[in-house]
Amino acid sequence: MQPYKALALQTTCAAINNIDMANCLQHRLNVIHKIGKQISATKKFIGADLKLVVLPEYFTTGYPMGETIEQWQKKGCVINNGEEYKLAAKYAQENDVYISGNWYELDEHFENLYFQTSFIINNEGDTILRYRRLNSMYAPTPHDVLTNYIKHYGEASILPIVSTKLGVLACIASEEILYPEIARCLAIQGAEVLLHSTSEVGSNMASHKNIAKLARSIENMAYVVSANSAGIIGTDFPTQSTDAHSQIINYEGLKLCEAGYGESMVANATIHLEALRQHRLRPGMGNYLSRQRFEVFAPTYNKTVYPANTLLHTPASRQHFLTTQQAVITKLNAPLKENIN
Repeated sequence: MQPYKALALQTTCAAINNIDMANCLQHRLNVIHKIGKQISATKKFIGADLKLVVLPEYFTTGYPMGETIEQWQKKGCVINNGEEYKLAAKYAQENDVYISGNWYELDEHFENLYFQTSFIINNEGDTILRYRRLNSMYAPTPHDVLTNYIKHYGEASILPIVSTKLGVLACIASEEILYPEIARCLAIQGAEVLLHSTSEVGSNMASHKNIAKLARSIENMAYVVSANSAGIIGTDFPTQSTDAHSQIINYEGLKLCEAGYGESMVANATIHLEALRQHRLRPGMGNYLSRQRFEVFAPTYNKTVYPANTLLHTPASRQHFLTTQQAVITKLNAPLKENIN
């Protein structure tokens, strides 16, 4: 397989919170138009071997700031194969690239919810992967309706991978880079390139997420392509708080590139899949994937911490997630109280 260039495109997130409801769809399409032009211009600069572009988290809308679940459904969500998907597919085809990004999405099977969805559109304009974020503080996830979600989409939909001309790809959403189980489950299935759409703190200090990106690449022997926002505009939130550090890390934890502050195409690098595959075939202490003892861990993981299916029969609300988390915290701390002498 020939090497190719990947890009973590650091682009500004234009928040939708203060946009009139009637103009929200056009707002999202305008953002995609702008990014399509950025991809085209960047490919001319980098070269024809640019084949993969990763976009930041919720790049067309920003995130809810006080909106209820129902309000955000109407204001900030795309529909399956709606205008946003079609326009992104158009730019993927025109530029002969795979595009991965993240937005909020409605689902016909769960009319009272929405999901934060990471997607991959191939260079022929087909949506080849959808991953719905599993760990979220204030938003619904498939885990909250797990039984019904699996009934509709199957178990493989929970942690999906896709085999492509660019290798085996998978998505990780935002802070989920901090949860090693997600990346590990994807890698064990064969994922080689982890596409990380994020919107995170811009700091010269070692942030939690930046440390985690290095760890996930090393322990899973995988590339991590992480695209951050170039700030969030359109709210009272300090604009550049989420900025910089879009980066690509190779399968040995070596940072190949990293963007500074502001909109940038600097975070681009060459993906050498054959070298990664040779690395994974090499016996030794550094072949971490081959040395796992999952049977030892399974009994602990089978003990429920954060319960599934909490929204099967309960209306979704921001308060519901806080209440559920508080119950989990109480449960986790119970053994500590029991063992006090």
